[in-house]
Amino acid sequence: MYRLKNYIDKNKKEMYELLKQLCHIPAPSHSEECRACFCQKWLTENGAEGVYIDEALNVVFPLNCTGSHAITVFAAHTDTVFPDTDPMPYLDGGEKIHCPGVGDDTASVVVLLMTAKYFLEQKLVPQNGILFVCNSCEEGLGNLKGTRQLFHDYSGRIAQFISFDSVLNKVYDSCVGSHRYEVTVRTKGGHSLEDFGNANAIAELAKIVSDIYKIQVPKVDDSITTYNVGSILGGTSINTIAQEAHMLCEYRSDNGKCLAIMQRKFEEIFHAAQSEEVAVEIKQIGERPCNGDVDEQTMEQMSEICKVIIEDIIQKPVSFEAASTDCNIPLSLGVPALAIGVFWGGGIHTREEWIEKQSMIPGLEVAIRIALKLTNCQEEQK
Repeated sequence: MYRLKNYIDKNKKEMYELLKQLCHIPAPSHSEECRACFCQKWLTENGAEGVYIDEALNVVFPLNCTGSHAITVFAAHTDTVFPDTDPMPYLDGGEKIHCPGVGDDTASVVVLLMTAKYFLEQKLVPQNGILFVCNSCEEGLGNLKGTRQLFHDYSGRIAQFISFDSVLNKVYDSCVGSHRYEVTVRTKGGHSLEDFGNANAIAELAKIVSDIYKIQVPKVDDSITTYNVGSILGGTSINTIAQEAHMLCEYRSDNGKCLAIMQRKFEEIFHAAQSEEVAVEIKQIGERPCNGDVDEQTMEQMSEICKVIIEDIIQKPVSFEAASTDCNIPLSLGVPALAIGVFWGGGIHTREEWIEKQSMIPGLEVAIRIALKLTNCQEEQK
């Protein structure tokens, strides 16, 4: 453990500086080019060979992957939930670092990069290969584009997948699937006085929203199912009967049967809203799958390895939960996958987001020790 502890102590200042640099690079989903280029350059300057950016804007560093069909992936997503294209406000208060996107998932990207650097400095060569991936499009309407691309390019070659995402005492070992829609309602509309009585697109859309919020969610065992209308837009002016209105909506579930039931309920509502006076256009803009047929024994072994290491480092119990993460893709394909946290913090998905600065130190130890254990590079733990 000496070399690992020494590495973390020697590199913690660089780790914090790297976090600051990345936080200053905006990265909305589908627009991660600048962060991707930064990560590729950083890895290359630290001795990584063969680092490339794929068509989905993933930064991929293959380490001894040639010919392997049992690759381990360690990933963290570069995109943030925020649409900003200007640098985010960054405040290092000593104990806490405040910045939108700092925890989700920029701190995790930093830990991933520092883990890759450790493997390079120690000249570790995992027998079955590792892919270190700064992946794109995990957030919102990114629709897991980066992870989908990765599993397309390495189809049948990935044996296990770890995503660094969330806080230190949580492990996500199950998928929350979702379907997302853009709904557009169109009517004849008209003048609010002269055409009074014509169908109003906003009012018709409001009826759809009202029907959605009357849904009784299905339940299978301990399943969790939800729905949400997240955005509404429409109309022309205060004295115009609206001709067009739009909304974004979704439903989620950690159970595939419940997800199918919700799909049927939503489709019934959309169909019932249509008439000669009301046109309803439905566009599916996102789909995240639920768990597929994953080997339970392998998942249990992988989960136990991570649990033991994390609890040994943070001296707190780990909880296993379901979530919507990059792991949805491998788990839906039957590939064992876990999302684990590497910091303490809060305010995720708000502009008040923060992390505890010192928590990245145990977070980096968690990441490196799990990477060593899962790839059987255990000589550094003696």
